[in-house]
Amino acid sequence: MRVSVFGGSQPREGEAAYTEALQLGKLLAVRGHTVLTGGYIGTMEAVSRGAREAGGHVIGVTCEDIEAWRPIKANAWVVEEIRKKTLMERLHALIHESDAALALPGGPGTLAEISLMWNLMIVESLHRRPLILIGDGWQSVFDQFIQRFDTYVPARQREILGFAKDVQTAVKLLENRD
Repeated sequence: MRVSVFGGSQPREGEAAYTEALQLGKLLAVRGHTVLTGGYIGTMEAVSRGAREAGGHVIGVTCEDIEAWRPIKANAWVVEEIRKKTLMERLHALIHESDAALALPGGPGTLAEISLMWNLMIVESLHRRPLILIGDGWQSVFDQFIQRFDTYVPARQREILGFAKDVQTAVKLLENRD
């Protein structure tokens, strides 16, 4: 499968979040999955590195909007770069070019990726595929959202989201859903 991994750009080598993302990349690659990331730093770098070190194929989806905002290029572990002009084109590629998506902890960008993919599946613009959110932070955010806006989020929409406490559990869920 082609698996997109969403996550924050803040984690650095030596930090727990970076190590977890590195592990996720390795777990996906040893199972033969191609990994797609945003292609830059933090979680994207760690997942790419883990996948490459395990012999996997890594696709980095980069864009001019990000590079105009901050001077950055694709990380060293990206094997295949898909360049887009805009951030929206980049998000489209990360979502539509994948057979599944996993989300590590992150900020507004990660939340946007999750929300967009979830909504596209809700309105059936995108065929249902695994969308697994990793860590108790996402579980808490979405539990709160669903609790507060219960009538706006029926059970059939909630079922699209999967939750995993850690990367090992996420990969097991992925294996059971593919």
